[in-house]
Amino acid sequence: MTTTYDITNSVGQVRLIISDTVIATAHFTDEEITYFLTANGNSVNLAAAQALEAWAASYAANADSEHIGDYAYAQTITKKMLDLAARLRETEATTPVLDWAEMTLVEEEEDE
Repeated sequence: MTTTYDITNSVGQVRLIISDTVIATAHFTDEEITYFLTANGNSVNLAAAQALEAWAASYAANADSEHIGDYAYAQTITKKMLDLAARLRETEATTPVLDWAEMTLVEEEEDE
C-alpha cells in the first residue's frame, strides 16, 4: 500500500481537501482514496466527502465528551468532518456539469 501527496493528481487533491497531507501519519492509503474516487465517478468533491464520512466513522467508538474533575471537553471533530462532507456534496450537486458555450459564426470568403 502506498501513500503519496501530489496535488497535481486526484488522489492528492482529495488529500488536500480532507487535510490528510502528512504522509507519515496519513489516515488513508492511495489505494483507499482511489477507491473513493472510483466509487464516486472520479469526482474529487464526492470522494473527499466519502473519505471524511469514513474517517468520522472511525471516531464512533470514542466518547463525545469527557469530564475529569472540573475539566470537561467535547469532541466535535466528527461533527466538523460530517459538516464539511455535506458542504462538499452540496457543492457537487450545485456545480453545473456543462457551462454555456457561445458560438461564434465566421463568414467564409468566396474565391472569385
